[in-house]
Amino acid sequence: MASSLVEHPLTRWLKSANTFWFTLYASVAAFCLYTCIFAFRKAFTAATFEGLVFAGVSYKVWLVIAQVLGYALSKVIGIKVIAELKARSRAFGILLMTGVASLSWLLFALVPPPYNILFIFTNGFPLGMVWGMVFGYLEGRRTTEVLTAALSVSFIFSGGLSRSSGAFIMRDWHVPEMWMPFVACLLFAIPMLIFLWLVDKLPPPSPLDEALRTRRQPMDGAERRRFVRTFLPGIILFTLTYILLTTFRDFRDNFSAEVWKTLGYGQSAGIFTATEVPVSIAVLIIIGSIMLIRNNARALMINHLIIAAGMILIGVSTFLFEQHTIGAPAWMILIGLGLYLGYVPFNSIFFDRLIATFRYAGTVGFIMYMADSFGYLGSISVLFFKEFGYAEVSWVHVFIHSGYIVSLLGAVLILASMLYFRSKYAGWENR
Repeated sequence: MASSLVEHPLTRWLKSANTFWFTLYASVAAFCLYTCIFAFRKAFTAATFEGLVFAGVSYKVWLVIAQVLGYALSKVIGIKVIAELKARSRAFGILLMTGVASLSWLLFALVPPPYNILFIFTNGFPLGMVWGMVFGYLEGRRTTEVLTAALSVSFIFSGGLSRSSGAFIMRDWHVPEMWMPFVACLLFAIPMLIFLWLVDKLPPPSPLDEALRTRRQPMDGAERRRFVRTFLPGIILFTLTYILLTTFRDFRDNFSAEVWKTLGYGQSAGIFTATEVPVSIAVLIIIGSIMLIRNNARALMINHLIIAAGMILIGVSTFLFEQHTIGAPAWMILIGLGLYLGYVPFNSIFFDRLIATFRYAGTVGFIMYMADSFGYLGSISVLFFKEFGYAEVSWVHVFIHSGYIVSLLGAVLILASMLYFRSKYAGWENR
């Protein structure tokens, strides 16, 4: 997969293609690649593993905790690995990480519970690196908003597709819950290889891209520390916001099967995809339209406002659901729209504009993985809080109350971040 000395004809065509065709090719290829990869991680959440308990805690909760622990540890290590990763190593890295994740699901099926919990940890750990590797192909381009919006909505759409596929595999193919995740990997493996080959043919950013969005290059330890010192208050504010979003998003992804079952939609395998498709389309249009804003500082401020609007929508839609003004499907669609209007900019359009605004020669992957490493720790904390403090409370009840917390606190934090970076930019320009 690595680039050879002789440039591939497809890469040469992409270099000479106009902006529309390049953007369409890169968006579709990246979207489809990550859609396939996501199934390696999330298909298992379609199973409830009902009746299985270990040490007094639901078996599925142990699985989610183990995978999130692996994912969180991967994000911590990724702060260094992704920041220093060379472009020629991306494709091999993606193959290696997904290969380890697939093998982990095979061992998960072969080893009896609770001992197989170890292998969901080894599934989550390598997959935590993949997002940064895929995003490395797209960052630093003048159409990065559209490219990363397409990549980001892939995990909205693929989250639903993965769970629907998992439910279909169990219901129609009669595959046991323990084997379903590995079968899902086999189902998506060949398409993933095809789309990885297509993504790997993308040329590096052009001189015009670098002029508009700043040159992207690996950051060593000293450069990473200097960046953190320079923007520390803002980093704290947007990282706290991101912790709330990641926790809420992970909760919604991992336990949506339980939530839908409580709401009376437990037998509908297609409900996962049906509620995510409109969210994917809406987020793609809204986030992609920021590409039209050439001024990086203005776009950074608008990113803040979009995140704040998403936070508010979570709270408003939850209130309307509790008042029986809207039904469960509409609530899940609106809460998903609000969640991903907040979550998608952080992955990583927000950071791309941040680097471009302050003309930093670095990579988005470093900032993203730093925020991610804290975000997934929040996910683990909520699981422990629910299971060991309020085990008798329903997932829907926890989901509703979490929505209000994310909405109110998140909106305050992200608006404070906007004020900080606005002030910082005014001083930066006057230096």
